[in-house]
Parts: sequence; structure tokens; C-alpha cells
Amino acid sequence: MAEWAALAGLFSSAFLSATLLPGQSELALLAVLYFMPTWVVTAIVVATIGNTLGGMTSYIIGRFFSHKVTRPIPPLLQRYGVWALLLSWVPVIGDALCVASGVLRHTWWQAVLALAVGKGARYIAVAWAFLYIP
Repeated sequence: MAEWAALAGLFSSAFLSATLLPGQSELALLAVLYFMPTWVVTAIVVATIGNTLGGMTSYIIGRFFSHKVTRPIPPLLQRYGVWALLLSWVPVIGDALCVASGVLRHTWWQAVLALAVGKGARYIAVAWAFLYIP
């Protein structure tokens, strides 16, 4: 039962980390891996899903408030389009990329795919470094 509570906490942290709220999902992932190292794949999947859904929340906010946007769109999105969301895991600019992608009304399923790949790769790298680098 404690394992599922830990995974729920990881999901919540990952979701909040992808919004404008603080969440520290990497630390939550490391805590889960420390206490449950055999759950590595499950933990990465849970964190990726939570973080992707949080990013899509920012995307939806961008779509909803697109008529009120007065700031210029980040050049990264203008150049690479929705695939710039592969970098949505980067602190500070990641949230802005998700909102701006919604403002630009990028195709939602491409946004989900780019978010999941980028965020999943980050969690895989964090887990690998924690488990295999002394």
C-alpha cells in the first residue's frame, strides 16, 4: 500500500512541476527509487505521465487565454514549432513553451507526444544517473 502512496505523491509532484507551481519532481523520483529501486520503470512512467499532463494543463491555459496574449512568442517555438516542446523540461522556459504552444494552437496530439518524449527522456536520465553512477 505504501508503494502506491509513494507513486501517487510522485505523480502529484510531477504534475505540479510542469505547471507554474513548484513541485520538485526529480527529488520525488529519487526518493521513490531510493526506497523502491525495483519499481524504476513504473516510477519513470508515472512521473512522465504526471509531468506531461501538467504541461498539457499549461498548453490548455495558453489556448484558453490566447486572445489576451500581448508578449511575443519565444523564437524557439517560431523556428521549431511544436517540437520545441521536447525542451519543456528545462526550468523556467519549459512552462513558457507549453503556454506559448497553446497560444499558437499547435496540434494537441503532437504537443502531447513532444512533451512525453522530452520529459520521459529527462526522467530516464535522472534515474539512470541515480542508479548507475557511483
